[in-house]
Amino acid sequence: MTTPLPQITDSHCHLDFPDFAGELPEVLARAAEAGVTRMVTICTKLRNEPIVRALAETHAPVFYAAGTHPMSVAEEPMASVDELVALAQHPKFVGIGESGLDYHYSAESAEAQKESLKIHIQAAQDTGLPLIIHARAADDDMARILREAHAQKPYSCVMHCFSSSAELGRAALDLGFYLSMSGIAAFPKSQELRDIFAAAPIDRILVETDSPYLAPPPHRGKRNEPAYSALTARVGAEVFGLDYADFAARTQENFDRLFWKVAQYEAAA
Repeated sequence: MTTPLPQITDSHCHLDFPDFAGELPEVLARAAEAGVTRMVTICTKLRNEPIVRALAETHAPVFYAAGTHPMSVAEEPMASVDELVALAQHPKFVGIGESGLDYHYSAESAEAQKESLKIHIQAAQDTGLPLIIHARAADDDMARILREAHAQKPYSCVMHCFSSSAELGRAALDLGFYLSMSGIAAFPKSQELRDIFAAAPIDRILVETDSPYLAPPPHRGKRNEPAYSALTARVGAEVFGLDYADFAARTQENFDRLFWKVAQYEAAA
């Protein structure tokens, strides 16, 4: 008798990107074969929300979130809280973002990024949905804004594709937030990052691909896809000293707790 494959969730991918054009059924089939039974596809520009929503409506394993990516803030209309709250009424819309700060590629729009981030935080506060954060080269501002807003009104949050400093990781964990492990955590030279994850509570860990980017070994440098979150999860199991089935089960519990609307949708289905 064969043991069933442990189930996991790719908590962050971009299935609307042209990298997947014409291949989505095959991509989803490979995910299912790897035990990846759910995924959250992220809309990074609100004008694309109808396209991303249609993916979630068409494919049972796919849920979605929407926001304005910090690297798009300069050329996209500023989101409004009302707009995000209205989008969140869809039964498969399960998170706010991704939003955040990126001073590595987009430092010139820092002030607009901060304004956009605060709008997304308020939408998360108003809807009760988790905020999905992108942080790059902006640790101090990121920690301060997240902390100040949380003191005013608590909200839930995941630091997606976490690869920032131990200090930002601790700041997020202190607020009750989650850290998501991407393919970066599986790169051979990422021991320092693995150590940050190892110091975190196991009940605050998610896994993701951020596909089509950041494929873990042995696919590094190639297109990433949701199936490969299982490869990152195997590294995560090693980091936490758990067998794969235990680590997968823990991350599933964590995902259901944070992305409560997914569990709610599945219970009603």
